[in-house]
Amino acid sequence: MGETGGLSLGLEAAPNARDLGGYRTADGRAVRPGTVLRAEALHRLTDADLARLARLGVRDVVDFRGAPEIAMSGADLLPDGVTGHHLPVVSADHDVYTLITPLVTDPDPAAQHRVLGDGRAEAIMTDLYRWFVSDAEARAPFAHTLRLIERGTGPILFHCTAGKDRTGWMAALLLSALDVPRESIVADYLLTNERQANLVDLFRTPESPIDATLLEPLLDVRPAYLEAAFAQAEAEHGTVQDFLTGPLGADLDVLRHHLLH
Repeated sequence: MGETGGLSLGLEAAPNARDLGGYRTADGRAVRPGTVLRAEALHRLTDADLARLARLGVRDVVDFRGAPEIAMSGADLLPDGVTGHHLPVVSADHDVYTLITPLVTDPDPAAQHRVLGDGRAEAIMTDLYRWFVSDAEARAPFAHTLRLIERGTGPILFHCTAGKDRTGWMAALLLSALDVPRESIVADYLLTNERQANLVDLFRTPESPIDATLLEPLLDVRPAYLEAAFAQAEAEHGTVQDFLTGPLGADLDVLRHHLLH
């Protein structure tokens, strides 16, 4: 994907970190490389990773994780001079990590199937993506991030824990605002399955406390999830563009001025 977008940032401890630059818009322009970056959590960055981010000139980092996620894994490690913005996208009703934890710490195959089996895991994820759109508190961090990008003061990176759902929706929103075709947006979204394939593999061992098949819908990304969010935006606001300029308050002209060439 390097020539059209999705170029890896080459971070050893964040393999899902990539550049949204390079994607072509409907009118033939392209997203400027090195302006908006997406990633998973940055709490394990090596010295080489930190040096790489510094060379990229990253000025702002947005962290969509909730406080319990940060407490569990650790705060971001950032180069000197980078401003961190904690903008949590969390809800007790849509917290996948809280859902999984008891299933892993006290494994019971019957309970695991009762919670995640027979399509329930997929339903949890589609409901999550609809919530990104329909809930005002969920929308606020995405709107705030768009405003940070609109400032155009330097490269910005946004992330959550795995860099797939909250981060994936934020990337989809931004690329939609720039008029990148939907197929390219979905392609960028699905890159996470390649970059984060090890997530599911962790649960494929005989010692795993939970059936990996039950977890797969929670740990990978699927077109149906992203489409659920787009469909919710269209059902509530007519078009994704109207959702961006309405509830999210995005200035599409400013975003395109700063990010396209």
